[in-house]
Amino acid sequence: MRTMTIAASSPTATRSVWKIDNSHSLVEFSARHMMVSTVKGRFANIEGTIVDIADDPTQSSVEVTIDPTSITTSDPQRDAHLRSADFLDVQQYPVITFKSRRVEGNHRGEEFKLVGDLTIRGVTREVKLDASFNGVGTTPYGTTVAGFSAEGKLNRKDWGLNWNVALEAGGVLVGDQIKLSLEVEAVKQDA
Repeated sequence: MRTMTIAASSPTATRSVWKIDNSHSLVEFSARHMMVSTVKGRFANIEGTIVDIADDPTQSSVEVTIDPTSITTSDPQRDAHLRSADFLDVQQYPVITFKSRRVEGNHRGEEFKLVGDLTIRGVTREVKLDASFNGVGTTPYGTTVAGFSAEGKLNRKDWGLNWNVALEAGGVLVGDQIKLSLEVEAVKQDA
């Protein structure tokens, strides 16, 4: 990636640490409902760290923690169901985590692939996100920030999210494929 990427490397490598700004970041998901429409939701509480190894972007890393109780779909009854044992089981599994394994692609450009382990309900599976570096800026308060976008798809059943209802006319109430969309702003930490 240009001047910023998303672990350890040589001791002489240029390394910077960035904290995800929850108030300026978004983790959104969508799924088919009744085979005919799409329902979207988001997680309101996320935190994480990006370690940028500028000399070798392939050694950069990302770690994210999501609070599954912060799920919102604009329907309190559906949100409660998604928090229940039928889906996220937030009582037994109070966090969702992502830990990168590697960065792939054109490391000098803006687009790349972020590959890592996503853990939901105690089940860990590899996911690959199509990501882009959106740039670096300085806030009016003198803070340096960087922006990233990412998208991906997963099958919810791979994480044990199996609940569903068969429809009388055929098909199911909730689609298996989940689309992910992330917008992340990260704040550079002092050395």
